[in-house]
Amino acid sequence: MSTEVSTTTAGSNPVKLTRGLIALFAFCCGAIVANLYYAQPITELIAPAIHMSGGTASLIVSLTQIGYAFGLFFLVPLGDLLENRKLMITTALVSIASLAAASFARQPGVFLGISLLVGFSSVAVQILIPLAAHLAPDESRGKVVGTIMGGLLLGILLSRPISSVVAGHFGWRAVFGSAAVLMAIVTSVLALTIPRRQPDHQATYFELIGSLGHLVRTMPVLRHRSFYQALMFASFSLFWTAIPVELTRQFGLSQTGIGIFALVGAIGATLIALVVGAFAYTPALIHPAWGVIGLVATGIVLDFAVQMNMVLGQREIYALHAPSRNRLNALYMTSIFVGGAFGSALASPLYEHGGWPLVAAVATAFPLVALAHYLVIGRPYAARHA
Repeated sequence: MSTEVSTTTAGSNPVKLTRGLIALFAFCCGAIVANLYYAQPITELIAPAIHMSGGTASLIVSLTQIGYAFGLFFLVPLGDLLENRKLMITTALVSIASLAAASFARQPGVFLGISLLVGFSSVAVQILIPLAAHLAPDESRGKVVGTIMGGLLLGILLSRPISSVVAGHFGWRAVFGSAAVLMAIVTSVLALTIPRRQPDHQATYFELIGSLGHLVRTMPVLRHRSFYQALMFASFSLFWTAIPVELTRQFGLSQTGIGIFALVGAIGATLIALVVGAFAYTPALIHPAWGVIGLVATGIVLDFAVQMNMVLGQREIYALHAPSRNRLNALYMTSIFVGGAFGSALASPLYEHGGWPLVAAVATAFPLVALAHYLVIGRPYAARHA
């Protein structure tokens, strides 16, 4: 039985938001966001090939996420001002070029600069999600956004094992070359299928960026949700940036083995998510001898907690103020990837100084701080304003 939603965009005919279009949005979101994570499990291969020291290899992941945060803050708000399809496709074209350049880079400085650009240009996904929210009517918006977010989360989870397996068989450069080809296909499909949307909002670019501060000041839900997910994502990124090093050095796993390990993330309300995230590292802290089994358990539990908290947060953010959805999404996602970049940047120095136990101890602290904030401030606030 097909579900069709009829809605309109500015300056266009009514648009049928069919199941097929929703599925296409979900696939495209997953394919685009995967660009941020391809490097995560293969930094041990990239670093020596471009003459980068092992201690600074996590900068590859960190700079990709910093670039994404910059794009979220400075580019995504334009979705409330400019025609969405044109903005999205222009950004995707930059992504194709940067991924192709990454496959040929041979100097550490050049590769790090390209990593920043890969992250910056991958924000097309965060223009696509608010567009879907605008196209969906009120009664089905949560379901539509949830379906598309499912595609995005699947892209995050599958990007790591795919990257590991491809790099193990064809080399790490093939990962970025293949990603450029996939992005070219996705961009072509989006150009032919997604509807135009011209926002009604009238402002200059600087007025638009200036309004972000007003949204942060006047919307406590945005502040709380951004804080929780930033800390959760810091722990998430710290884990997935450090774990390939641990699996390679301590357990001798190949890239294919690391890819299989990364599939654990694909197997798998706010209080539950934060509590689960806080206890995810228990195996490493209590009994390090549990080895790979303990790491698998941590990966499953942590991914589950981060996914749950992200979806809950995004659902609340989109319900705040429809004309500001792109800016609200930009602020929320910027905070998340700032946290992720911070966690990734810590991975190499923590691992080199204290191994996996130190990584696990620091990573546990992030969700514990979020949990404490929720219990003391977030939940009482929500109860007072319910």
